[in-house]
This record gives sequence, structure tokens and C-alpha cells, in this order.
Amino acid sequence: MAHASMRRTAPVELRPCESRRSAGDGISKTAIAPLEQRFSELIMEATRHTSRRTTLTRYLIEQQREHNNIPADLRLLIEVVSRACKLISYHVSKGALGDALGSAGSENVQGEVQKKLDVLSNEILLEANEWGGNLAAMASEEMESIHPIPTFFPKGEYLLLFDPLDGSSNIDVNVSIGTIFSVLRCPDGTNPTEQSFLQKGSHQVAAGYAVYGPQTVLVLTTGHGVNCFTLDRELGSWALTHRDLRIPVDTREYAINASNQRHWYAPVQRYIGELTQGAEGPRKTDFNMRWIASMVSDVNRILHRGGIFMYPADKRAPDKPGKLRLMYEANPIAFIVEQAGGAATTGEKRILDIQPKSLHERVAVFLGSKNEVDRVTRYHLEG
Repeated sequence: MAHASMRRTAPVELRPCESRRSAGDGISKTAIAPLEQRFSELIMEATRHTSRRTTLTRYLIEQQREHNNIPADLRLLIEVVSRACKLISYHVSKGALGDALGSAGSENVQGEVQKKLDVLSNEILLEANEWGGNLAAMASEEMESIHPIPTFFPKGEYLLLFDPLDGSSNIDVNVSIGTIFSVLRCPDGTNPTEQSFLQKGSHQVAAGYAVYGPQTVLVLTTGHGVNCFTLDRELGSWALTHRDLRIPVDTREYAINASNQRHWYAPVQRYIGELTQGAEGPRKTDFNMRWIASMVSDVNRILHRGGIFMYPADKRAPDKPGKLRLMYEANPIAFIVEQAGGAATTGEKRILDIQPKSLHERVAVFLGSKNEVDRVTRYHLEG
């Protein structure tokens, strides 16, 4: 039977219906042509619209030249960081196609298992910023000690701190993640030590974060308000899409990991208890909980429509004041939130007033809409 099958080599005759289908293909292309033309026009129109937007480069130059808000070296540093974020965004978008998912088989200084993208993002930020001549040193959440600029590169007057990939537990499941960065002036010229980095958050000269989600956005402050830029993937540039973001002082949304409720201290139990009682409770208002488990994503939502983000200390580690890193997460985000009209505390004091004692110090965090942050802070102070 097999040999008989192999000898069946006569050509298959094309049936009439298949001929009609082939002929119809030509007609279909003719019919589609006007639609393709219109689609091209829409793309060109969208591109023209985007090109009329203010780019990050233009915005920074205007801040430097017309408003005298930032020095030239700081402008150049921010542009380098933004380019690094574009490259990280590319690798995040490739995901499994770029073999960037999964564990790297190593731990960072925090004792956390590193993902491949953690390591890659850290390397991208280090390599992008080493040679620009604007930095004296860098510090990363992923590294135990500071990273001085190599001697064969020119040095500058700034210090850069960053969390290369915030929310990395979400990497493998395609949930928004991000990069957080902070810029300080170096008090010790171009030869900094770890002590040079231990400055209050109020000394920051710039801070920002990128969110790698359905769109890639860059949120930035240089101490003169908060602006949001969206990455135009076709043009490869950041376009200013949200000017002077302001956080509403009141809100009905909160973000907290409620699975830890049994470990919270009394002030947080009291505050969350009031929220969950809703209209039947003492607040007489229904509240909604949102939790992405990616600080930049939760904060980005709050920045646009209000809310309060909470990561309190708890009874599981009574000797630790919190979990989030002061230098890499709490300080830069607190700077942004305050510049947008919000508040940021540990529950007891303003985050930006904390004098750091170590590079990887942790703190409790309550930030967002001012009236809610003030309330939960008051509960802590009342005991």
C-alpha cells in the first residue's frame, strides 16, 4: 500500500471554486487599496500630531535655558537615564522572546532571588551612565556597595541611585513593572564614599520613574512640579503628555497588601478597618482597594487619579522599620508625590526628612492623597 501511495504523482486539477477564489483575491486587493491609503493617512496624521508634542529633550532644554531650573550637566544626566529606560523597555517588551524571563540563579544584597531582567536592567543603567561625565558614582538596590565611575572616564558632580526593576515578581506574568531613580549632588567632589550618598531625601535635585506597561511612561521632577512623558516607539522619543500632575487631596482608593492584615500594628488596623466598613462605618464612604504589587504602577495610578499607597511595618519583623528601601524607592517616590501636591510619611515622620544611616536602609511608607496620609499618620502618633 505504501508503494502504491508513493506512485500517485498525477497533478491535482484546480477546481472552479478555487479559480474563482484566486480571481477574487485580485478584486479584493483593489477594493482594499482605498482602505490601505486611508490607514496610511491616519498613521501619518498621528505621526504629525506626535511630532508637534514637546519632547523630553526640548522640555529639559527649555527648563535649563528659559527657566534656569536645571544645570546643563543635570539635563544631560536625565537624558542618559531616559535612554537607558528605553532600552530596558525594549527588553521587557520582548519577554520570553528575548530569553529575558525567569531566575538569574543569583541573589542580590537584599537576599532576594534575582530575575534575569533585574540583572540586565542593572547592567544597562550602569553602562549607560558610566561614560557621560556627569556622575561621580552610582548606587543600586541590586548591589551591596557603591559603584564609582571608572578612572578612565570623566567624572561629574552628581550621584545616581536606582532600583533598576521595581515589581520584579510581576515580570513573568506580564504585569507592569518599572525603574526608579534619584539624583543627589556629591558633597565630596569626584571621589565619593558611601557616606556621600547618605543624604536626606530633601536634598534630591531630581527623581523619576519609568513604567513599562501598555505604554512606557517616564515621570520626572526636578523640584519644579511633576511631568509625564510617553515613549513614542515609532519615533523613539519621549513626548510630554501630562503636564504638572497634581494628586487630589481627597480619595476613595487605597493600595495595600491586605494579606498581611493579621501582622499590622494597631494604627494601620484602625485605619484600614474604617475603610473596609465603607458607608456603614465611621467614614460614611465606600472605598475601593487596588493592589498591583509594583510600587511604580500603584503610584502612577495615584499620581493620575488620587489614592493612598501603604507599605507598613509589621509584627513579623519588629526590629525592622519597614520593607521598602529609603534610598532607592521611598525617597524618589516621596519627592515626586510631594511635588505633585501629595504627602509621604513613615506613619510618624516625613520621609524626606529622614537622615539615612545606611545605603540599604528600609522604612515604612504611606504616601499619596494628602488628607488620607495625614489621617493615617495621626493615628500612628496617637498610638
